[in-house]
Amino acid sequence: MIAGGSKRVLLTGTSGYVGGRLLPLLEHAGHRVRCLARRPELLKPKVGTGTEVVAGDLLDRSTLTPALAGIEAAYYLVHSMGSRGEFEAEDRHAAQHFADAARDAGVRRIIYLGGLGDSRQPLSSHLRSRQEVGELLRMSGVKMIEFRAAVVIGAGSLSFELIRALVERLPIMITPRWVSVPTQPIAIADVLQYLLLALDLPCEDSPIFEIGGRDQVSYGGLMREYARQRRLPRLMIPVPVLTPWLSSWWLHLVTPIRAQVGRKLIEGIRVPTIVEDDRARRAFPIHPMGTREAIAAALKERMKISPGSHGPPPSSRPA
Repeated sequence: MIAGGSKRVLLTGTSGYVGGRLLPLLEHAGHRVRCLARRPELLKPKVGTGTEVVAGDLLDRSTLTPALAGIEAAYYLVHSMGSRGEFEAEDRHAAQHFADAARDAGVRRIIYLGGLGDSRQPLSSHLRSRQEVGELLRMSGVKMIEFRAAVVIGAGSLSFELIRALVERLPIMITPRWVSVPTQPIAIADVLQYLLLALDLPCEDSPIFEIGGRDQVSYGGLMREYARQRRLPRLMIPVPVLTPWLSSWWLHLVTPIRAQVGRKLIEGIRVPTIVEDDRARRAFPIHPMGTREAIAAALKERMKISPGSHGPPPSSRPA
């Protein structure tokens, strides 16, 4: 078990949404952080003076050995959902390389953020891949903490930017069937607290924690709550004919999300993604926000990023 105090931590996915937000919190907590990046020159200006940035590629096993040398705990916060190739195969290869390198380097724990979904149901390729990555990391023999989350609510997260762009742009929405599927969204602030506290949590049994906010709600419910807080009258007309494939192209027309990524996201919400195991509530001193609080916090942060504008940002990164 890793006891408290400063730790040598490797952070992957620093250029992504969650990793980019976790980095300053790790720095502020006094941990010695090393970031893995394909292009270190782009990341170095964005990190603290005590943070190390090293070149590495999860698909190139040889680059991971020096990156993991001397590391106590490693965050695995990457996925290949935006890949134009076979993203499942890329996820599999990356996870296997990382697992092998972490074991050989003597890393004492891996902290992984995956996707929430009942494996007894027919999961989408995206959610299957997220859970397979967790299994590959666990099979390394390195102690591990895996979090599984559904919709992450925060300014800049893929799911929130999708909801925001749709509600801001469409007074009348023809909504496909997936809009009514229940999910359990979680605020980005709560996700980050779970990730931080996982550095000190006992993990002898390599636990899996399902994490979510206080409320179970549909994507339609999220859009209605966003519209309520923005005081935007919106009409939603459900229809059964928009397939996930057609829905992703619909999203492509009205949001900044590429159709390829949008399609994978929608496929992931065809089945309910709700917390069924309350182990996280018992293990962590965290009281997650409800949907209303999470959206209010995201809107407040959005105004700080771009005062006076609720339009879509130049680009959206995966949640």
